[in-house]
Amino acid sequence: MSSTNASSATPKIDFKAIQQLMAPAMNQVDKQILQELNSDVVLINQIGFHIVNSGGKRLRPMLVALSACALGYEGKDHIILAAVIEFIHTATLLHDDVVDESDKRRGDDTANAIWGNAASVLVGDFLHSRSFEMMVSVSNMRVMDILSHATNAIAEGEVLQLLNINNPDTNELQYLEVIRRKTAKLFQASTQLGAVLANKGEDTEKALSAYGLHLGNAFQIMDDMLDYTADAEKLGKNLGDDLAEGKPTLPLIHAMATGTKEQADFIKKTIKEGNRTAHMDILSIIKSTGSLAYTAEFADKEAQKAIDALRDIVDNDYKLAMEQLALFSIQRSH
Repeated sequence: MSSTNASSATPKIDFKAIQQLMAPAMNQVDKQILQELNSDVVLINQIGFHIVNSGGKRLRPMLVALSACALGYEGKDHIILAAVIEFIHTATLLHDDVVDESDKRRGDDTANAIWGNAASVLVGDFLHSRSFEMMVSVSNMRVMDILSHATNAIAEGEVLQLLNINNPDTNELQYLEVIRRKTAKLFQASTQLGAVLANKGEDTEKALSAYGLHLGNAFQIMDDMLDYTADAEKLGKNLGDDLAEGKPTLPLIHAMATGTKEQADFIKKTIKEGNRTAHMDILSIIKSTGSLAYTAEFADKEAQKAIDALRDIVDNDYKLAMEQLALFSIQRSH
């Protein structure tokens, strides 16, 4: 399947089939998460359980297990590291929602909407520190190196995104740098960890690293497109949230670069003001300038790069699932 073409003509991917394949491993990951979440501080338990059980796809921890299994790893450390990845991701979500002043995530009230900003930030800090306790237990310096660099890159990405808020002069390269650090880096770390555990050599680690990076790029680019095209109920948040927060994402950046001066000025004004009420007018512009098609094609190319990175990995059901996940990242509706 390495020659799969990531295009709209590709048959729909059944994500549930991938989940079923990974169910034995992910059940162990869930048990590990619940065990590690346990604290004698009640509020930590409450907020931790609220976020971890909020209906996410568990995509990042699944990638740790998938990549390890695809390479024939037979140990248990992939379960611990999958839980580590989920804790890092969860901590990031807690901090994100505070920074973005979000009150909904996946259709439910955010932790900061229920318990307040201070509690959300502090529990996010707890999850970060607990994740480092867990990764130390694996006793592998390469694992520590990957995860420490990933968490640092994510923090840098958050700051870069903050600097770009309400800034209509943000260009495509700056946007791509933000998503590389903020989103793709954790995908990259997830798949790279599987390669490290399997101990298949530097070339294999580079291949799995490239797969995770491009998959993460595709996933985030599609996320930014869905803010304009998805069904709000399926998406689990209000459409136009990115617009309301003044985030210059790829559809807007492309439309400003290719539209008329009047269209570009309107988008710039909307980004500066963070004006959700302009959502339908903006949608009309990004459609007319071909910016939705451009964004979809960009995500498609990233998904294909992810699939291509697996070319030299021995074929098995887990590799096939990884290729299908790359396609799912650009086919999903939420």
